[in-house]
Amino acid sequence: MNQPQLRYTILGSGAVGGLYGGRLAHAGFPVSFLARSDAGALRQAGLQVETPTGAFHVARPIVATNPLELAPADVAVVTWKTVGNSQLAEILPRVLKPNGLALVLQNGLDVEADAAAILGDERVLGGCCFLCCNRTAPGKIVHLDFGRIAMATYSVPGTRASHRQRAILDQITSDFVAAGIDATMHDDLRWVRWRKLMWNIPFNGLSVALNASTDEIMKDAASEALATTLCEEVRQAAGACGVQLDPSLVPQLMDETRRMVPYDSSMRLDYLHGRPMEVETILGRPVRAAQQAGFAAPRIEHLYLTMAYLDRHRRSTQPSSASD
Repeated sequence: MNQPQLRYTILGSGAVGGLYGGRLAHAGFPVSFLARSDAGALRQAGLQVETPTGAFHVARPIVATNPLELAPADVAVVTWKTVGNSQLAEILPRVLKPNGLALVLQNGLDVEADAAAILGDERVLGGCCFLCCNRTAPGKIVHLDFGRIAMATYSVPGTRASHRQRAILDQITSDFVAAGIDATMHDDLRWVRWRKLMWNIPFNGLSVALNASTDEIMKDAASEALATTLCEEVRQAAGACGVQLDPSLVPQLMDETRRMVPYDSSMRLDYLHGRPMEVETILGRPVRAAQQAGFAAPRIEHLYLTMAYLDRHRRSTQPSSASD
């Protein structure tokens, strides 16, 4: 028997929400956007997305700034930066049906915990987006490279995901694939998150600390060596936390970064615009998790402390601007 069609609400209309929510809407799935700074532009001109395979336009996206203006959704896709998660307690119960789920597509470690504290573990899914994508202006998304999503059910260690979690994640994956999104299901969310951190920690952190794009980091022997060393230390930290990542992933990630289009990380863009950076979720939590497991992670810790200082100092000297 066919499953009822899922209704999606995208929390945030930045690079991730705009790209994936836009693909779902363009493919005809019932999608709405809870937007902030982009709401006016989306209502006036729609959502414009450029991708390596061609551009598309969602002429009349369903957009609201107030969650009560939206029809209750089966799935709330959390795509805004983790620095905005204090709003989840107010928003998630208002945008979801009574048994709706949250799919958390944010950077960092254990970022699903915020949604789980509100909805319960059994109503939360997680995923990592491996892509190069930017919002270049309100309502305008430019997808540059990659684009895959790895998703898994969420549960605290020692417990198992429910059958309903797995069934809905399977349906979400099917919907995403039908919309042209490279989406896959995985059994272990912690593996997915640490795998993404192997790239996020060195390249988000170094892009700010060295004031360099990915291609600039990879073209210089010293910075490339530093990125490689950090990537390996993240792999070892994951192992100390019980997540085994193959050593071959380190040269693989370096090679992928060397071949990708020149790219400014999300953290560097936030820094340059005076916005809060995701320092705690991308760097602080992994450092503390590794230390609690008995692994020192000195290079990651040094980068974390540097980034924490830069985050505080930059925001204290420059007015922040809105970001989804």
